[in-house]
Amino acid sequence: MSALSDHAGSSTLSFSALVSLLEKIFLRHGTSAEVARALAENCAGAERDGAHSHGVFRIPGYVSTLKSGWVNGQAVPTVEDVASGFVRVDAGNGFAQPALAAARPLLVAKARSAGIAVLAIRNSHHFAALWPDVEPFAYEGLVALSVVNSMTCVVPHGADRPLFGTNPIAFAAPRADGEPIVFDLATSAIAHGDVQIAARKGESLPPGMGVDSLGQPTCDPKAILEGGALLPFGGHKGSALSMMVELLAAALTGGNFSFEFDWHNHPGAKTPWTGQLLIVIDPSKAAGQNFAERSQELVRQMHGVGLRRLPGDRRHNERSKSNERGIALDGQTLAQLRELAGL
Repeated sequence: MSALSDHAGSSTLSFSALVSLLEKIFLRHGTSAEVARALAENCAGAERDGAHSHGVFRIPGYVSTLKSGWVNGQAVPTVEDVASGFVRVDAGNGFAQPALAAARPLLVAKARSAGIAVLAIRNSHHFAALWPDVEPFAYEGLVALSVVNSMTCVVPHGADRPLFGTNPIAFAAPRADGEPIVFDLATSAIAHGDVQIAARKGESLPPGMGVDSLGQPTCDPKAILEGGALLPFGGHKGSALSMMVELLAAALTGGNFSFEFDWHNHPGAKTPWTGQLLIVIDPSKAAGQNFAERSQELVRQMHGVGLRRLPGDRRHNERSKSNERGIALDGQTLAQLRELAGL
């Protein structure tokens, strides 16, 4: 497939071509080559996999954040080997993905040796989907769990003002004869990016997603974004999980709680300055049958009771289509990306 082909107002790019374009944007707006590559692959991967709320939709937010001086696009992460099963990383007020990349070899080595290892990232900005952080571990036969907190935009259950972030949880596990089992869910009733997309399209949200500036239930995404707030999923259950994420991703790592940073002096800043925790397990250390086979048996049983789509299936299907046909972008989006890249 060619790197770029046009189809009646839309364009189709190969994954490598989209990564290259996004790299040019990040480099032009002040990141190092290493940071540009990490962010470009992450963002292009989300777009390839159909996760549009975390794909190229995020690029203007990255650019405005870099312009604001809120984040250090040249940051070099500092990796600290602190215990047999524990790694710390100071992201240096930079992005979390390069910090994870810097610590990954040590984290995997510790997980292989001890059976389990923890990575605590602090002083970091995470503005992307969380599943790309855990899925690669499953391809290596490892189980991975990650949490990251966000900026204050969610009202705890029973409260009347926002305090928590959307605070996602991502999990990945290998299975025999299939793609890894992967999920990535916000502890809010809906992801913040999906609210932004609905507002841009002029669409309404289902009931129960958020409240307006007066704390009243609303289906208007603009009312949520303009002084309102999101609600946790599942009432007190989602709220408890969101609290757990704050403790693991911020208190345990040394990062900021969702309410602890102030970006008012950086107009245009979009990226939460918080923390992230990853737990990686080597299932080969456990007793019993091969974990991947056990995972596959669970999948067989889930299909047997009528479940047709597993968590992550849609993304894997979209990835397969994109690898075959290319990643489709509308003409306006592609023009905006090229302009941001200075092309």
